[in-house]
Amino acid sequence: MSQAPTLQLRDVSKHFGQVTALASGSIELYPGSIHALIGENGAGKSTLVKIIAGLYHRDSGEFLFEGKPVDFKSTAESKAAGIAVIYQEPTLFPDLSVTENVFMGRQPVNRFFRINRSAMRAEVVQLMERLGVGLDPDRPTRGLSIADQQIIEIAKAISLDAKVLIMDEPTAALSGVEVERLFAVARQLRDEGRALMFISHRFNEVFSLCDTVTVMRDGNYVSTVAIKDTNEHQLVTQMVGREVTSLFPKLDTEVGETVLEVHGLNSPGVFADIDLHVDAGEIVGLSGLVGAGRSEVARAIFGVDPYTDGQVQLLGKPLPARNPAAAMAAGIGFVPEDRRQQGLVMQNPIATNITDAIRGSLVKRGVITHKAENAAAQIWAHNLEVKTASLDAKAETLSGGNQQKVVLAKWLASNPKLLIIDEPTRGIDVGTKSEVHRRMSQLAKEGMAILMISSELPEVLGMADRVYVMHEGRITAELSRDEATPESVMYAATHSSVPAPAAVEIEVTETIVETGK
Repeated sequence: MSQAPTLQLRDVSKHFGQVTALASGSIELYPGSIHALIGENGAGKSTLVKIIAGLYHRDSGEFLFEGKPVDFKSTAESKAAGIAVIYQEPTLFPDLSVTENVFMGRQPVNRFFRINRSAMRAEVVQLMERLGVGLDPDRPTRGLSIADQQIIEIAKAISLDAKVLIMDEPTAALSGVEVERLFAVARQLRDEGRALMFISHRFNEVFSLCDTVTVMRDGNYVSTVAIKDTNEHQLVTQMVGREVTSLFPKLDTEVGETVLEVHGLNSPGVFADIDLHVDAGEIVGLSGLVGAGRSEVARAIFGVDPYTDGQVQLLGKPLPARNPAAAMAAGIGFVPEDRRQQGLVMQNPIATNITDAIRGSLVKRGVITHKAENAAAQIWAHNLEVKTASLDAKAETLSGGNQQKVVLAKWLASNPKLLIIDEPTRGIDVGTKSEVHRRMSQLAKEGMAILMISSELPEVLGMADRVYVMHEGRITAELSRDEATPESVMYAATHSSVPAPAAVEIEVTETIVETGK
């Protein structure tokens, strides 16, 4: 490129005691360009971003901003220099307005040294018009979608005249329409001459949005290449250090007795007339568009959310409503969509999280010893290849993919008869996806019944033996593996009046390239 880079990192490292989080990180961001940063969970991407953001201090290497060496000692210094980071889950003040969140910590004052609310509001109106969104500047941010919260973070960055904007997994919780709106804003910022970094595990997004891509593996820089000069196969091979095989290692299984039966489940305004069943040895997919009610049904089955009518049965015995403890005791495990808020206690050790569902079995003379807890956790940490220096480390120190493995380990340790798993591979890298899918397939072969909720159609088609499709709180189709095609699922998910075409044999592919061990 003819222009000088806005930001450069060269051979940057970061260590935490004996653990190397980043061995050799390098990247260059140019004005008027969107640069992708990709790699497996644990590759060092987050550590590199936190060094740029001023959260971490590098141990070695060079950090240049606008051609000059920098050494940010805080996030405030990084922001003041013109760097903004937008994370997967924005951290706004829910009871403050959109305007107050945009100007938090830097409110303008009038000549009487009082906050100039009219000036703040006027600027936010201009920012929203510039971004092409219709957010009310006076409404509280509580209840806003993740997409709208991210727009507020972008508005904040623009108001600070940020020269570099880093988006870390910004689309993980967004619908297709919301993703397109975010991309339109990103392209607008690029065209204004800003430098953008985009971190994602979704290759279709990387190839659609970005100009250049840098690959990291095991804390090291691997390569940087123009998007037009590479392809998905090459990038994934560089990411995982091995050739690709199958992302969906589906094993043939023998279907056994019915494990889960749901009859006439109703929750006014949420879902209605839900009838479904899952048999031993089956992976049953629950598909549909975002907001169709899939997660709510799963939570109701497990007893987290209420329902007014209907019945849930496990192995022919009714389960009481709104009673997760009874569901657990009966043999149901539940891996929720939001692993950080609902699946883990982030401040607790990894060992404690893994043994959370079996703690009663570890008690001896009224005490759970550290040795017993670690011994039980070690088995599942090893089985699921959780990457950590110590089981005593807090769950918050793990990468997203390893956090997902810990949640899965917690429930597998309880040896459930039915495993409900909501968005099993959300926000995790291709290598970990393959491991999770392989483990699910093996569990089904061993006779476990699995109910899988997924927003990724290739995952549903690749892993499910049967598929229930939901639309606006109702099941609109039950499809066998042969009947489930992209067309038939989408017709049912949109409740189209156009009849679905006859099922055809298709090869399941995905823009997230397949990997294996």
